[in-house]
Amino acid sequence: MSAGADAPVICVVGARPNYMKVAPIIRAFAAGSPVLRTLLVHTGQHYDPAMKDRLFTDLELPDPDVNLAVGSGTHAVQTAEVMKRFEPIIDQYGARAVLVVGDVNSTLACALVAAKRHIPVIHVESGLRSNDRRMPEEINRILTDQISDLLYTTERSAHANLAREGIPEERAVFVGNVMIDSLRASLPKAIPAADLLAAAGLDPARIENGYGVVTLHRPSNVDQADTLGPIIGALRQISEKLPLVFALHPRTRTNLERFGMLGLLDTPGFLILPPQGYLEMLGLMSGARMVLTDSGGIQEETTALGVPCLTIRENTERPITVDQGTNTLVGIDPQALITAADAILAGGGKAGRVPEHWDGHTAERIASHLASWLEQHEAAQAAAV
Repeated sequence: MSAGADAPVICVVGARPNYMKVAPIIRAFAAGSPVLRTLLVHTGQHYDPAMKDRLFTDLELPDPDVNLAVGSGTHAVQTAEVMKRFEPIIDQYGARAVLVVGDVNSTLACALVAAKRHIPVIHVESGLRSNDRRMPEEINRILTDQISDLLYTTERSAHANLAREGIPEERAVFVGNVMIDSLRASLPKAIPAADLLAAAGLDPARIENGYGVVTLHRPSNVDQADTLGPIIGALRQISEKLPLVFALHPRTRTNLERFGMLGLLDTPGFLILPPQGYLEMLGLMSGARMVLTDSGGIQEETTALGVPCLTIRENTERPITVDQGTNTLVGIDPQALITAADAILAGGGKAGRVPEHWDGHTAERIASHLASWLEQHEAAQAAAV
């Protein structure tokens, strides 16, 4: 099919963080002038169908037009499988452009297919760097940015990263953080923490004097007993002073069981929940005294909510959450984590401020700019023929 102005902009989602970024973009494309026609492709990289359906409902994201049903696998297998299944979609529907978000395997895979087909690649959330190439996501970020035609950034520091990597400045556009569009739109519908605990059979009275929220899932934190054990030990000590609601990721639970550590969570200070939907997590975070996490997106969400965040990592690709927001990098040293949590309990933690363009209107800026950019790009292509 044609890749001209009558073809859709293919929007790709692959894993949970992508949904929050694409939902407001699709709404903005439909409401813009001119309207940008879209085709929503779900790669199926996120392997929990129930969680996927729940997130689509929470975010009012339409059902995907195409589901590639790739499933889990090694990074190489997953990336290759997405590429194999995505290219026929371009053949079938055409593509005016391919829009990818974030840094998951699907992001790089679909960008590669589009770039090799000479279809414009649009990358939302460009230029973020942890400077740690041991993280698979860092490789995905760097490579996707190199082959993208248009790079939308969430913070101005991203432009320095892109310039350092030789990407021309005219390809990068600062628009703000589209994740915050979803947060602001969804916050009125967030599930209060007390309601969530009651529904799970836990006593809401346990958190009436305050609570913290814990998420932990990164392989570097949970795949080795000598790293995971001390982190859980530190969280146990913190839970003696502040109840911790722990949304336990399947990978973390599996490893705790494998290492014989699951019993460490069997204390009055922990309230253990399964992985939560988006509206549930918003409710938990917005009411918390602190959040302890290794998630990238949660660093941004807590900054937008004004909730102190302790990030259990040695680095972050979202430095603005530390420089301007409520986030503190504590590394994986258990005593550093305990000391930082004690400081929040004693003084309330970092107040921070909401960064520039984290205002709930990022998707509108993307829609307006992209419509104009595509018209100019297509006119230039036609003139060159």
